[in-house]
Amino acid sequence: MTTFLTSQTRAFKPLMIRQSSLTRLGSMLNTAVGNSKKPANGEIQWCFSQVKGTLDDEITEADIISCVEFNHDGDLLATGDKGGRVVIFQRDPVSKTSVPKRGEYNVYSTFQSHEPEFDYLKSLEIEEKINKIRWLRRKNPAHFLLSTNDKTIKLWKVSERDKRAEGYNLKDEAGEMKDRGVLTGLRVPVLKPMELMVEASPRRIYANAHTYHINSISVNSDAETYLSADDLRINLWHLDITDQSFNIVDIKPANMEELTEVITAAEFHPTDCNHFVYSSSKGLIRLCDMRMAALCDRHAKLFEEAEDPANRSFFSEIISSISDVKFSRSGRYMLSRDYLSVKVWDLHMETKPIETYPVHEYLRSKLCSLYENDCIFDKFECCWGNNDQAVLTGSYNNFFRMFDRTSKRDVTLEASREIARPKTTLKAKKICSGGKRKKDEVSVDSLDFNKKILHTAWHPTENIIAVAATNNLFIFQDKF
Repeated sequence: MTTFLTSQTRAFKPLMIRQSSLTRLGSMLNTAVGNSKKPANGEIQWCFSQVKGTLDDEITEADIISCVEFNHDGDLLATGDKGGRVVIFQRDPVSKTSVPKRGEYNVYSTFQSHEPEFDYLKSLEIEEKINKIRWLRRKNPAHFLLSTNDKTIKLWKVSERDKRAEGYNLKDEAGEMKDRGVLTGLRVPVLKPMELMVEASPRRIYANAHTYHINSISVNSDAETYLSADDLRINLWHLDITDQSFNIVDIKPANMEELTEVITAAEFHPTDCNHFVYSSSKGLIRLCDMRMAALCDRHAKLFEEAEDPANRSFFSEIISSISDVKFSRSGRYMLSRDYLSVKVWDLHMETKPIETYPVHEYLRSKLCSLYENDCIFDKFECCWGNNDQAVLTGSYNNFFRMFDRTSKRDVTLEASREIARPKTTLKAKKICSGGKRKKDEVSVDSLDFNKKILHTAWHPTENIIAVAATNNLFIFQDKF
């Protein structure tokens, strides 16, 4: 049973099968969401800004993007890939101050964060794939971020250097040590301008604290601690201490044969440093308060929606597994993503979500084939808009979905090479799930399930979104 937990998502299939044995299509309007300039008809339009990465058909596994994250002011955008690399993009200063503003980013720094390893005690390969990236709030001219693969978390410092010291007494221009016997006097070294160089250096390495695969890291609002979560445990770390962490959640049963659920995601509250949530493969979200006990084995609140008996099927518990959970920027609401929908929860109401948005309900009739090709185990992420009034998540065929919480409108857009031209307006996509297909509709049978938008990010203050489509990073913004 331990082998099952140390494998990838596919290995959860036996667990899901056992759980399964126990056991209103949303409107699609041709409107986009946002909160900036509006055309005469009141709709918000999104347009292409940039695409990062090659658009060639040949894709290497190492180049597939595995996480996307804006920093707290949106000036930096970091991506991690399956090759263990982190690429940081910086907002172009001209695009930030232009009227209207534009969302244009240039490569700022690229570095190798993780290397492949091998655990000889367990005969287990540890992939270099970057699972998550989280930025720390900026306190000085340097930037700091956490990156993690399945086992090891690293704290990176990203700093700039545009001056160098010259005129050393004991070194020559090549950096070699001089013969002290030839020194006739002392001189004061001076700082001279040099070409800007961005350096990324590892400051801390937090290792050997997780038996299973790390799926989440989250920095606390106190700016001193962070949590890391794997399939069965959540640990609390101090940023300055690498050899000790505190186990705050442990759901591992005494007998692994009694295992019924695993942890899928965890996140700290954005303002209350004592609160955090974690989701599970049973479709539950638990809110914990670290003031109650050192080990948060008893949750403060449990968020769960009762299943409609009419929709129960063999796949019910598999598709109800929550793949991502995010607090709203205000901290009042939570956003969760399961296989077929995204849900908005009010922290004051545990019994059901206040809003439910179907993402690709037309796939419900194809769950059997999605199970056979393992797509049903894909872990889609979700994110909030810059003002908590819109939500964003991905789908298949390089489609991504936006939902406006105020107008209740939704839109399906596509990240493709056909629209990779500056200022190209994105056209809403319509999916035909049966019957006669209209000219501008896409048939469900023609969807490419190898092209999937798993990772998305929304700028914290503006209508700029980053969408990871396999090895490409698409950047879109409201029409300018």
